[in-house]
Amino acid sequence: MAVSFGQCQLLIPSVPDTLGIVNTASKGFPDYSAAPGAAAGGAPVEVVDGRAARWQNHREERRRELIKAARKAVHALGSDASMEDIATAAGTSKSVYYRYFGDKAGLQQAMGEVVLGQMQRRMREAAQLAQTPREGLFAMVSAYLQMAESSPNVYAFITRLSPGEASAQDALAASGALGNFFEQISEMLATPMRQYLGADNEALIDYWPTAAIGLVRNAGEMWLGSPASSSKPDQATMAGHITDWLCLGIAPALKGAT
Repeated sequence: MAVSFGQCQLLIPSVPDTLGIVNTASKGFPDYSAAPGAAAGGAPVEVVDGRAARWQNHREERRRELIKAARKAVHALGSDASMEDIATAAGTSKSVYYRYFGDKAGLQQAMGEVVLGQMQRRMREAAQLAQTPREGLFAMVSAYLQMAESSPNVYAFITRLSPGEASAQDALAASGALGNFFEQISEMLATPMRQYLGADNEALIDYWPTAAIGLVRNAGEMWLGSPASSSKPDQATMAGHITDWLCLGIAPALKGAT
């Protein structure tokens, strides 16, 4: 869709949810005319062990159950819940969680893939229902705030590494799930800009979406962590403020104050 950035109208296209997609190498087709147990050229054919497949399915199902239980535990106990706290709430042992996820950072990563995947789909669906580009941007911001507000403890758990972990840096740099999430959202914004503005504006196309994501995330997290008060905007109002800042900056407020 052709859009005017003079009035900060943005097209929010849909993108596939790529979280959790695994690329597998092609192994070719065996020559069934060859002897049993051999492929073309005499190489042995890998036989799928039904018991191994069932065990793998069992492990994946168990892993999903553990993530779901951990999500409920963190929601109730807080983002600083220990692995032992989470395991106790889930009715299992800490060693089980370590066996499936390695350490707490591994659990944060796994839970982040699930939660951020749901958040990304929710944002995409909200944007698709919008009637105008600006409504699409507002819908995305609003969906992001709604999902984060639905469980601030879970959001904090998947976006921040716990004290005492190997790295105390922001999880955006450490978590593949979170990094991929914001990269996907940035690309949602960059694609229509690139189509409309052309190659002469690559600096704007490269930097603005990243800056926009930073504004949304930092303002949203500050709002999320602020205590309830009469001066704290509700979710819809905050989404409106962020959308206006993205499109118009604070110039209208400054103009009104002069």
